[in-house]
Amino acid sequence: MATFTNDPTLPAPSFPGSHMVVDDHYVFISGLTVDDLSNGHSAQGDVKEETRLVMRALSRMLEMEGGSLADIVRVDIHLTDLHNIQELDSVYAEYFEPGRYPARTCTESPTICGGSSVEITVMAKRQLPATQ
Repeated sequence: MATFTNDPTLPAPSFPGSHMVVDDHYVFISGLTVDDLSNGHSAQGDVKEETRLVMRALSRMLEMEGGSLADIVRVDIHLTDLHNIQELDSVYAEYFEPGRYPARTCTESPTICGGSSVEITVMAKRQLPATQ
């Protein structure tokens, strides 16, 4: 059965949704931007720093569920300008083992909620406790 939760370290979503939905097999994390982070506003407009802060927050959220970034199987990324994809990729790649990158979609979305330049959504395989 799925559980619908909000990360207590983040402001409550301003939309009708949850930060995370966890079922028996996966962790789904809603699109996250620096606007969603209490410390992210000063990074707006710096694609590398926005990416870094969002990836750190995603890592922490997955750790709350007993997982890590290595468990991510799918990523959706929205950039306000696809010309900045190399800046994003230079930081994004640091968070994964080379050659073990999740499936990914990256689209240009000229307007991202809150004025951010980067939004990242993930789906991760859930780490289940070992059976005894």
